[in-house]
Amino acid sequence: MQIATRKMLRRMLRGVARLLFRIRVSGNGAPAGAQRLLVIANHESFLDGLLLGLFLPRDPVFIVHTGVARSWYFRMILSLVDYLAVDPTNPMAMRQAIKLIESGRPVVIFPEGRITVTGSLMKVYDGPAFAATKTGATILPVRLDGTARSYFSRVSGRYPRRLLPQISITFLPVTTLPMPEAPTARLRRRKAGDAMRRLMQEMVFASRPQQTLYSALMDAAEIFGRSRRLLEDMKQIEYTYNDLLKMTLALGRLAERHTAEGEIVGLLMPNVAPTLGLIFGLGARGRVPAMLNYTSGTEGMQAACVAAGIHTVIASRAFLEQARLTEKVAALKDMRVIILEDLRQEFGLVDKLWLLCFGLRFPRAFELNCDPESPAVVLFTSGTEGKPKGVVLSHRALLANVAQVRAVIDISVDDKLLNAMPIFHSFGLTAGALLPVLTGANLFLYPSPLHYRVIPELAYDRNCTILFGTNTFLAQYAKHAHPYDFFRLRYIIAGAEKLSEPVRSLWFEKFGLRILEGYGATETAPVLAVNTPMAYRTGTVGQLLPGMEARLAPVPGIEGGGLLHVRGPNVMSGYLRVENPGRIEPPASEFGLGWYATGDIVNIDEDGFLRIVGRVKRFAKIAGEMVSLETVEKLAASASPQFLHAASSQPDAQRGEALVLFSTDADLMRERLQAAAREGGWPELAVPRKIKHVDALPLLGTGKIDYVTLKTWAEAS
Repeated sequence: MQIATRKMLRRMLRGVARLLFRIRVSGNGAPAGAQRLLVIANHESFLDGLLLGLFLPRDPVFIVHTGVARSWYFRMILSLVDYLAVDPTNPMAMRQAIKLIESGRPVVIFPEGRITVTGSLMKVYDGPAFAATKTGATILPVRLDGTARSYFSRVSGRYPRRLLPQISITFLPVTTLPMPEAPTARLRRRKAGDAMRRLMQEMVFASRPQQTLYSALMDAAEIFGRSRRLLEDMKQIEYTYNDLLKMTLALGRLAERHTAEGEIVGLLMPNVAPTLGLIFGLGARGRVPAMLNYTSGTEGMQAACVAAGIHTVIASRAFLEQARLTEKVAALKDMRVIILEDLRQEFGLVDKLWLLCFGLRFPRAFELNCDPESPAVVLFTSGTEGKPKGVVLSHRALLANVAQVRAVIDISVDDKLLNAMPIFHSFGLTAGALLPVLTGANLFLYPSPLHYRVIPELAYDRNCTILFGTNTFLAQYAKHAHPYDFFRLRYIIAGAEKLSEPVRSLWFEKFGLRILEGYGATETAPVLAVNTPMAYRTGTVGQLLPGMEARLAPVPGIEGGGLLHVRGPNVMSGYLRVENPGRIEPPASEFGLGWYATGDIVNIDEDGFLRIVGRVKRFAKIAGEMVSLETVEKLAASASPQFLHAASSQPDAQRGEALVLFSTDADLMRERLQAAAREGGWPELAVPRKIKHVDALPLLGTGKIDYVTLKTWAEAS
């Protein structure tokens, strides 16, 4: 009788929950034949256990914290289900859970142990993972989304809460965790915990919605509130989601009058709020924004326009004049340049009435194309090894990369991100702009990463908590910053080029901050791997992001690594090349269609951390031996850590190739390099015979060293 009453009450509560929270359930749940079943879920609020109890297809036993079980109101809720109260601080606590799983009862556990206070995954305990591996249980991952926006959560008060938020419950495919191989039980337990953490991250990523950039912006505006102050640029005006939406609607409406649906439209814009408005607005109206690299000169921009078939460019007159680009843009052939300031004058009374009466009231009706696989943006490779190629990134690829980063790093509404990386660069666009806008974090856009004294002061004045940069830029910021300028920073994330040990040490010694080095490519939107607070290893670029597959192909002459090929939802749709203008060439490698060959020699250790050995094209063959030019640069940095160094090569009749080192240290001689090589165990072949002293290394606009120019200098010498 008691069991029947409990079932009837659960059915009634399930119907009430569906009605109040508009609950969407997706996935198949647990297979009927699973004998030992462990259900794991993320933990966003006190509603989570109740919802799982109502919507799981089988009656489970809940593992709950003893502190929760002591509360009378939770005991009242727990009376509807079977539960076991355990103390996570007790090392023997999981033994009871193991016995339950082995008895055949489905068990529900929250591997995080506590309710998140960031809205993202927090620490994953080893105990649940060890129970899963010890019993060989079938694991059913369940993603709960939306409960953090309720009044039953513990997320920051700045997170907008609702009495009855919409909630989704996603049942992912079942899986298992094999017992890791390790010499001790303690190490096996730790490895099992790491595997559970990665499984939880994969779960969060795999349950992401399939949408476009514009629809993702609409969702963010609804979740965080249109009145939320989100964005600031050099005008020192704080824009809300509603302000950004106004820009998006107005600029999209104006731009479509001068362009055709499906057309690739060039953008020559700095890091300002209207640039984001154009990106979202053009995409909503079926146009594809192409971010032109204005630092590449007339020749580079012309090649990019030819490759992508661009005939219309939208630019700001003020920006062209300040950046001294007017003559360079005027020299572009077969190009129509639309000036943004003139375009705004076309926004008349009818447009304003449309915006107020219809556009802002029904913004989702503004979008023409809702296909996540359609092109969202065209970016261009930096041209470090030849003419720039157009990289076509779909809505799916960009949003997948945002979701991948969110799954491994907790970026929340309490953060403020300072982005000086140019938006024409994939690092600056995806990580520096789309990520904060679509996750509710505050964003400060700064137009140039080269203002080394200004950026540390901005970080201090605006209380920024996250900073992105390249090795070169971070070295200069640290050099010119006051030791207290970065007192609010939580994360410094480095990418686009190799992080040197002197820069890593300088940031730690001067500011007490650890740099999280990542790795990626424009072709992967761009992040492939990154070190995180929960998975960090010095000297590596972190573990691959969720959803990524990787294979290593052997390279003749190189040991201890292979050529990295990757496949995943964030990989580009294809290339646009100057040799075949306007035609998208899908990614493919020796492993098949959809695989992208990164061109990097990589070593992956047993824990999945990637160590970059070097680029295939950045090796010199000296006397029959392959020597990494990055090794030469590391050697120079160890001998002269306060200066910048870059290596190239030139033909040599006797040895095949010869090394040429360019250094800003005027006192650096070969003898110092030889001494550093002997002390550090570097090979003799890595010591260059030619050292060229320069005032500054040539840089691209993205902060990378311009190796094409260096190669020209080396061959000329």
